[in-house]
Amino acid sequence: MNDLPALVVALPLLGSIAVLLAGLVRPRTGWPITAVTALAQVVAVGALATGAFGDEPIRYVVGGFTAPFGIELVVDGLSASMALLVAVVSLGVLAYARTAGPRSNPFYATYLLLVGGLTGMSITGDVFNMYVFLEITGLTAYALVASGEGGRSALAALKYLLVGTVGASLFLLGIGYAYVATGTLNMHDLSNQLAADPAGYQDPLVQAAFGLLVVGLFVKVAVFPVHTWQPTAYAGAPDSVSAFISALVSTVAAYALIRIVFTVFTVDFLAANGLARTVLVVAAVVSIVVGSVLAVTQTEIKRMLAYSSVSQFGLVLAAIAVANGTALTGAAIHLVGHAIMKGGLFLTSGLIATETGARSIDGYDGLAERLPAGAGAFGVLALAMVGVPPAVGFVGKWYVALGAVEAEAWPLAVVIFASTLLTLAYFARIVERMYFREASEADANVEPTGAESGTRTAVATDGTGPTGDETDSSPAGDALAAARVSFGMRATVVGAAVLAIVLGVAAFQYGQLLEPTIERLLS
Repeated sequence: MNDLPALVVALPLLGSIAVLLAGLVRPRTGWPITAVTALAQVVAVGALATGAFGDEPIRYVVGGFTAPFGIELVVDGLSASMALLVAVVSLGVLAYARTAGPRSNPFYATYLLLVGGLTGMSITGDVFNMYVFLEITGLTAYALVASGEGGRSALAALKYLLVGTVGASLFLLGIGYAYVATGTLNMHDLSNQLAADPAGYQDPLVQAAFGLLVVGLFVKVAVFPVHTWQPTAYAGAPDSVSAFISALVSTVAAYALIRIVFTVFTVDFLAANGLARTVLVVAAVVSIVVGSVLAVTQTEIKRMLAYSSVSQFGLVLAAIAVANGTALTGAAIHLVGHAIMKGGLFLTSGLIATETGARSIDGYDGLAERLPAGAGAFGVLALAMVGVPPAVGFVGKWYVALGAVEAEAWPLAVVIFASTLLTLAYFARIVERMYFREASEADANVEPTGAESGTRTAVATDGTGPTGDETDSSPAGDALAAARVSFGMRATVVGAAVLAIVLGVAAFQYGQLLEPTIERLLS
């Protein structure tokens, strides 16, 4: 158990190296090695999580250098939840990507690097180490977005790179200001140094550090108006990549924001700086409302889902601004639930596109008759996102809204309750098209587009099929490969829909398990 924190970070990094080395000998060895690594990661993180929900977090000092001088890994209920979420989602998306692609060894190596970066962000107790893992996460996410064929993926990755670099630079500058103000980088020690002099909360240097760190993470979370990278990246990336980064990258960045605000600066800083809390409230309200309005105006499914994420993460910001135990419990539940629901929606939209060619909302007319399983999974996940009980989407929103009511933040509470109607506005029209309209003749006869956005990348770039066999490179062979949907793809989307309901039933018990962690965050 003592070495598990280091193992869960090192395991995907070592797996990535193994994939690259194996690729030098045999090009089509990436998926099996990645699958074994991902499965081992689930087991290791699961074992670590079993001891993380107690009264004290698990602490591990890297290299034997005692904190605060060395790098410390800290695993409590919330960080263990994020690490386990990363492991489970990465394994699920991997099952989908086995056929959907991309399937080259460099892709799988980058995939595992991203898993390692996200896991490191989840359990680090050092702000500079968090920046290092944030950069690993960013660079690998850019590369995965660019892994699709065609200029759209490359352009999306470039925009993501430019905007993401600005966010990371602001975050690093904030770390520098915090270090100058306190002389330490360890999160726990930073908090103690700031609390030792309550007047320090009013220090312009400390306030500047808070602002830079928070705005830098706003970019990574895709808070309006610094969200511009997200719709382009999600829509331009391959379907499996869209699902992976939508489920995890912004989710872990939002978790990092919770850590920075409450573990480093604490609720006392928010109490002493009304402007900081006001910025969080305004960002939450604007993201919820504007993200929903922009989602309603979209005609492409993946762009609609991307703008939906802007709105949904506004709920997490609202919980941070409220800053009480009920709201933060809701934020934790919503982060886990959103990852499953939104990742599942992207995977389902990719499955539907592979089988029917539909990538726009108009193409979903009569989908329940043409593809009942796909329509059913999409419908369940959409209603879960709206917040229909007993899905996990309901529980997270309920806790956040209840926290706002307890804090008597009435305008914010109204917006949180209204977010359900706003979410319904863009998902109800799709459900209505799937179940209450008939497909036009053009939709019924449309050709599949392949598993990747705008390309025929269901066929591996090395000319092999999903089992490593040679494929027919003729146009007829390409069309056949593009239309192929595997059992793993179907099982993944159905599993996501089922999990969205199961997590809703278990969410209240999960909230009780988080109580010691939430109390420490607010103490």
